[in-house]
Amino acid sequence: MRRPAGRCAWSPDGLRASEAGLKNQLVLILGDQLTPAISSLRGLDPARTRVLMVEVAAEASYVAHHRKKLAFVFSAMRHFAAELRTDGWDVEYVRLDDTGNSGSLASEIERFRRRHGKLPLRVTEAGEYRVAEILRSVADVTIVPDDRFFISSAEFAEWAEGRSQLRMEHFYRMIRRRTGILMDGDKPLGGKWNFDSDNRNAATRDLMMTQPLQFTPDRVTREVLAMVTENFPDNFGNLEPFWFAVARRDAGAAFEDFVSTRLSRFGDYQDAMLVGEKYLYHAAIAQYLNAGLLDARHLCWVVDSAYRAGKVPINAAEGFIRQILGWREYVRGIYWWRMPGYADENALGASRPLPALYWTGDTDMACLASCVAQTREEAYAHHIQRLMVTGNFALLVGVAPAEVHRWYLAVYADAYEWVELPNTIGMSQFADGGLLASKPYAASGAYINRMSDYCHGCRYDVKSRTGTNACPFNFLYWDFIARHATMLRANPRMRMAADSWMRFSDAERKNVRASARNFLQALR
Repeated sequence: MRRPAGRCAWSPDGLRASEAGLKNQLVLILGDQLTPAISSLRGLDPARTRVLMVEVAAEASYVAHHRKKLAFVFSAMRHFAAELRTDGWDVEYVRLDDTGNSGSLASEIERFRRRHGKLPLRVTEAGEYRVAEILRSVADVTIVPDDRFFISSAEFAEWAEGRSQLRMEHFYRMIRRRTGILMDGDKPLGGKWNFDSDNRNAATRDLMMTQPLQFTPDRVTREVLAMVTENFPDNFGNLEPFWFAVARRDAGAAFEDFVSTRLSRFGDYQDAMLVGEKYLYHAAIAQYLNAGLLDARHLCWVVDSAYRAGKVPINAAEGFIRQILGWREYVRGIYWWRMPGYADENALGASRPLPALYWTGDTDMACLASCVAQTREEAYAHHIQRLMVTGNFALLVGVAPAEVHRWYLAVYADAYEWVELPNTIGMSQFADGGLLASKPYAASGAYINRMSDYCHGCRYDVKSRTGTNACPFNFLYWDFIARHATMLRANPRMRMAADSWMRFSDAERKNVRASARNFLQALR
């Protein structure tokens, strides 16, 4: 259901809040709402409005965030506050280390009101359930919808209700028709909805690859780097070199650089992995988009236009747009439709603790060591590194999904719970039992060998299934199949693997299970 045009907004509980008579209004801007077009500011008079932005310890430490992620968010917030002031807004900005900072959002709102009077609070709905609960506890607050997305959470719930399967492909086609992106009337451009089958090339060393556009820290960012160094000395991750864009103009330049230098080959190689090549043809802009420095509609239309102008092939344009218009919108819908219980899903009964190697990278498995090292250095890994290396390993080992979720939320600069949690619980760990994904994304070493060169220098043999020299992904994969054979046999996409396991000889099955057991005991 579309919201009617006009000067009124609907709060999540359905109460209508008139904008026409607002005077002496307090607006809270959260750290992932860094756009002047945010709905909480719309229609307000800067002369009658106070804007509050706060860096608080509770938000910085509810998981042990990567230090680069903390520096990015704090610096981007400070740059956005300066942008608002330039536009004429009266901004009160509370830094993390300011004297008197109480350490939480709710208490900082109350502290502001004690200083300036009990102004009514207006805020755009939070992206995370935890923060939404905090805001709902504040007195005299109007919460307005976040319309930066193509579809509201209420519209997604209406689409999802009553469906036996929530397949992203069906949702994606609906949104494509609604928006007209990559459409020719009612038909998809290029003659197909999905070009994923064209996007699975393995990368080779002779490819000419560029790096994402990088930026030298300015005075504000250098101050933030020093503050993070002092306040978060033991957090995971390298803080420097720090090269992220932290201002809107620079984030836009980073996206334009991707479109002109890497987008044309993004489709072909979006699933590929190479040792030492951290970015290949990926955009590496998700942290900017999720913080509000980039606009999803603008990104999709720019790429749509690039295809229509003949600058990029259809598989590249469609592959990029599917990640934003499809997956990003879809997982946000799942998140708000199923929270708060979705965070506790554990359909496979996984219970092992997260192995220490996820923090240290101390493993002889070259693929895992490389992905963890890259994550530590850059607070970044692309979707196949997350899904088919670190995620796949956790799935096969049987790590408790809540622990996997907390790790992903902590270590990546683009990770906010609304986008990270469904990707982890539903896609990576199959903990929702198939609500989001049509099958568990479990794979042996053969997949990693096909899509990367990680195996070439690894001490383990990717061709061996059992024994101390065998690639652990191989015996862990078949051990996973054995543990969940009954469930997997009922899944059309996994039935063949479950049947194959039953055709192994008794001796081979025994060797596989023994290899897995010995490895897991040593891992523990």
